[in-house]
Amino acid sequence: MPIIFPPITRRQFIKGSFALGGTALMISRALALFLVMGASWIDLAHAEEPEHTVVRVMTYNACRGGTAQGQPLSQSAKLIELAKADIVGLQEIGDNVPKLAEILGWNHSGPFLTRYEILEQTKGIGKRPWYGMKVKLPSGQHAYVFNAHLPNPPNQAYQLLGLKGGYRSYPKIDTAAEAIAGAKKARGKYIDRLLKLIKTFADKEAPIFVVGDFNEPSHLDWTEAAANAGHHPMKVAFPTSLRMAEAGFTDAYRTVYPDEVKQPGLTWSPVYEPAHPDHHFMRIDYVYFKGKGLKVTDAKIVGEDKEHADIVVSPYPSDHRAVVASITLPIPCTTEKK
Repeated sequence: MPIIFPPITRRQFIKGSFALGGTALMISRALALFLVMGASWIDLAHAEEPEHTVVRVMTYNACRGGTAQGQPLSQSAKLIELAKADIVGLQEIGDNVPKLAEILGWNHSGPFLTRYEILEQTKGIGKRPWYGMKVKLPSGQHAYVFNAHLPNPPNQAYQLLGLKGGYRSYPKIDTAAEAIAGAKKARGKYIDRLLKLIKTFADKEAPIFVVGDFNEPSHLDWTEAAANAGHHPMKVAFPTSLRMAEAGFTDAYRTVYPDEVKQPGLTWSPVYEPAHPDHHFMRIDYVYFKGKGLKVTDAKIVGEDKEHADIVVSPYPSDHRAVVASITLPIPCTTEKK
């Protein structure tokens, strides 16, 4: 049976049209709101995806195997854990790297400990070879890390002050030029080898970290201002730190704390009293970094008490304070996260 609609008046038609128009308007507004909210949800989803990753890189001279100061190796593990490090370059650790890695439950290679997957390792040449490794970060990015322990004697800072520092006596020197020449002779070939190893092993587009006990002060520390403040005898443009800067590396600690007078960041040495007649206290342990978009957001000294360190471990297991730096890396859009 056909459906028959009753006739309607002109007034009823107009009234119905307005009703339908109102419904259409409501639908249009709802659709617009949905589109706006949908865009917001999409933006929020993208905002929740991190645009950078943070890596905490540490240098730690463990002092003759990590037990020479009378502390068990577990005290060095505690130091690393309190620093919340992700990558650690060790000096003077000897054969104890696997033991320390086992305590921490970390991966290890040469003088390195890390939470991350180790992809490759390399080793330089000579009696004092440098080590490097390639790691995979949680973001999927690859990064390179190198570890250095440059020779100490003769220590030009000690020579300028006429100090022995427990080593055999070396001739006293009196000028910055003598200190620079002596430092180049003592450590120049070793920093050359390190930079060559970096050039041949690392992808120059990837993040690169260099850590170590350089046994030499920085040109950023031995400044005119520091000399006037009585921290050091004179201004000296020490060459090894200058070489690192010329190679494009940034000193993490001095970037966070640019005032070398207020924040000297002394890493040598926690085992001697400040008034010790035969020692001079300096910053000789460094975390350097290089790479597009890398930024250091924090740097801390790990040591024996609140007066000398940001992170305290007591009893302290070494004759060097450690340094840990938080460095942010941008995550490329093409990075595959696995």
